[in-house]
Amino acid sequence: RNVVGLIQADRELALRAVRLRKFGQEIIRILGGRKVHPNFAVPGGVNKALTPAERDQILEGYSEALETTRTGIGIMRQWAEEHQEDIARFAVFPSGYMGLVTPRGGLELYDGDIRLIDQHGQQWARFQGKDYLEYIAERVEPWSYLKFPYYRAKGYPDGVYRVGALGRLNVATHIDTPLANAELQAFKALNPGGPVENTLYYHYARLIEVLFCIERVHILLDDPDILSTDIINTRREMHPRGVGILEAPRGTLIHDYHVTPEGQLERVNLIVATGHNNWAMSTAVENVAKTYIHGGDVREGLLNRVEAAVRAYDPCLSCSTHAIGQMPMQVQVFAPDGSLQAEITR
Repeated sequence: RNVVGLIQADRELALRAVRLRKFGQEIIRILGGRKVHPNFAVPGGVNKALTPAERDQILEGYSEALETTRTGIGIMRQWAEEHQEDIARFAVFPSGYMGLVTPRGGLELYDGDIRLIDQHGQQWARFQGKDYLEYIAERVEPWSYLKFPYYRAKGYPDGVYRVGALGRLNVATHIDTPLANAELQAFKALNPGGPVENTLYYHYARLIEVLFCIERVHILLDDPDILSTDIINTRREMHPRGVGILEAPRGTLIHDYHVTPEGQLERVNLIVATGHNNWAMSTAVENVAKTYIHGGDVREGLLNRVEAAVRAYDPCLSCSTHAIGQMPMQVQVFAPDGSLQAEITR
């Protein structure tokens, strides 16, 4: 449940995992000058070109990062084989899925179209990011600070969907790197002909995406154009509206800006990944409660299961609700007559 426990269980594997994270953090530092809040992306491009020495420095960590990720996937597969009963009953429910895809339908993180599929894997819609308001609407509920996005044509709740690693792999037909694509096909074989619905497989999906990203790092660094100094568009014409959509690790991120001719913001609309997954997180908690609470018997272990259901979606409640302060986990169990039966707080 914590880093110390992981080190005690397998010291070398834990250290390799730390170095894998360092591999990604070093790429951020090299490009942006620091690991936290990097100074890299600017309007029209980026503010620093990659040097040959920096490219070679990144490549030095490639082989170990690739091998560690493949080891992690092997561990995940073994764990899944040993815990099929838990995987099959832990927060499993039908929904739609959404993510970016390449022109040929492959996994995409930065560009491409948005693809929406239903619970059977059939396509609901495929559209460009600038048209998102024609396809996505948001519902407001009185009990949540977060809105509930859904596919407009199906309405709420029939049009709800999930994003993030599970959503991206469900909407993609393939991955354009060989090792990750082989893993994707194994992933899709878990539910042939339909999307994988098991919440715990979010972690398997993340490992496949890490493998894809590491393979892409090598492909990009092998391209001579990666060292180009043509890194920014200096044109100053202002467009009245700009919509940017990409895949953040936790899911699809939509930014929609309206500006004056001078470049001053007039209106902003954001739909962040945690918002897209709001319905799914709420449903996962409900599912866990119905599966593991019997006769009002609530134990400390329930908090772990509720937390696991929420953390599978890697929520960022601060950016999605702008809430300030601590948000402790509180579980309350009510009887059919509305009386409070039990309460646990962490």
